[in-house]
Amino acid sequence: MLIPVSRRVRFALLIFLLATAFGTLEFFYRYLDTLAHDVHESPLIKFIEEFSGAYSAFLFAPAVIWITRRYPPSWRNVPQHLALLIPAAICSTSLMWGIRVVLFPLFGLGEYDYGRMPQRYFMEFPAQTLGYLIAASLTVLYDRQVRAVQLERSLAQAQLANLRLQMQPHFLFNTLNTISAVMYEDVRVADKMLARLSDLLRMSLEQTGAQEVTLDREIEFLRLYVETMKARFEERLDVSIDAPKETLGAMVPPLLLQPLVENSIRHGGPKVNVHVSARRENGTLLLEVRDHGPGISGNRKGIGLSNTAERLERLYGGSDRLDLRNDNGLVVTLKVPFHVDPNAAGG
Repeated sequence: MLIPVSRRVRFALLIFLLATAFGTLEFFYRYLDTLAHDVHESPLIKFIEEFSGAYSAFLFAPAVIWITRRYPPSWRNVPQHLALLIPAAICSTSLMWGIRVVLFPLFGLGEYDYGRMPQRYFMEFPAQTLGYLIAASLTVLYDRQVRAVQLERSLAQAQLANLRLQMQPHFLFNTLNTISAVMYEDVRVADKMLARLSDLLRMSLEQTGAQEVTLDREIEFLRLYVETMKARFEERLDVSIDAPKETLGAMVPPLLLQPLVENSIRHGGPKVNVHVSARRENGTLLLEVRDHGPGISGNRKGIGLSNTAERLERLYGGSDRLDLRNDNGLVVTLKVPFHVDPNAAGG
């Protein structure tokens, strides 16, 4: 069983790994430099020196990140950064010296001689300042990248929400127009259609804000819509749905199938036969809506087809998510990445 790791633990582990990587690179550089000068000494000397320096410096990385976010780099904020840099540099050099003083005798390397400490603090300061500037710059670049990604994601979600909002009034107006046409012919049928429409609107409101629903839920919505239309068309409308149990838990955009079936009903002729099917092909869910109407001429798409194609492209990427072809009628094929809600029916 995997144990959840907190964000702070992951961050501390990242700092440790970065310090280890930096110390390793510095160790090989320094030790190979001694070999290049024919100086033969224990590799432990450079190992302890470089790793004590790396760990001592990276220990202050969280503080550098914090103050960089609180006081973004600018001439006005130089005093705040110096207030951290100077004591951090002194502490880092002192800690580095203390670690070496303790470890050198333990590993049989004799007493550690770091020379005159006042001069050492000044000697280490330029390198520590450079490291500070690099850490602050990386923090700024990382935060800008995160904000850019968040902004792009928010924009994409807003565009998807707008596309979906376009579908709801489109569906509602078309259904109301159909009911209006029936009202003066058969009040009983119109009343039945209004009752079904209220169920459809209730289900639509329950899904407000969701970018995806299960295929099972989408088919339930489609069945309600078909029942609404059958109140008018009766035996002249036949819609069959073939969705294997393994596909019902797959996630799809809401209001995906209804506009396609509505398109078939509107252009399917005096007797409308529509077949809706779903199947899984490796990592893709293929949805197909087939009718026996006149088909489509050229590459013309109404609001429903155009909106559906754009929603799929924005949500999943790629421009080949919707395919139209004539085959004894219109065949609309949708391609959606197959991913399942573990709590869904049929999942």
